[in-house]
Amino acid sequence: MDSFSRLIRTASHEQHTEAETSAFMSDLLGGRLGVDAYARYTEQLWFVYEALESAAGRLAGDPVAGPFIRPELLRLAALEQDMAHLRGPDWRAGLSALPATREYADRVRECAARWPGGYVAHHYTRYLGDLSGGQIIRDRAEKTWGFARKGDGVRFYVFEELANPAAFKREYRELLDRIPADDLEKQRVVAECKRAFALNTAVFRALGEEFALSA
Repeated sequence: MDSFSRLIRTASHEQHTEAETSAFMSDLLGGRLGVDAYARYTEQLWFVYEALESAAGRLAGDPVAGPFIRPELLRLAALEQDMAHLRGPDWRAGLSALPATREYADRVRECAARWPGGYVAHHYTRYLGDLSGGQIIRDRAEKTWGFARKGDGVRFYVFEELANPAAFKREYRELLDRIPADDLEKQRVVAECKRAFALNTAVFRALGEEFALSA
């Protein structure tokens, strides 16, 4: 029988691919968009991580979500450094969430408040994604817009407190395999992973409309 971590990965593969291959992300990684598009994307991430991480302290003792709450993963402070670099010291004054981003952040908040298993689904899709595909974004951003390697502008993608990201990802998947949930609950968590990818794709779609390249 497949492990739960493998089940999650294979079940959400299609949605994951759709998110990764969105027109906006393709244009961004292909160097066809300016740094303003990258800044706008980073701004949307701020809203999602604010929702994820504002609940972390409260969920730290939860039997389902608690084991996944790891201080070395927290991204909000790094995101704020990046925003200050991209938009200047008054970046907070100009913060605005796209409707799709608001829907995404609201769903994360709802799961954090009512359903620890659902929170884990969002936690998994975000942080393991940052540790994997996020590193491609960092590399391209450094090359395209001249950010210092692992410096201001890309700090969000730099997990300085993880000595061995590959080992950490293995450990994280082992935690998923030991999650205290029955088969029905596991299916609900898998469904929420798919929903998380769909919400993420909707943000990419909205960004793609905002930064559409003329044909």
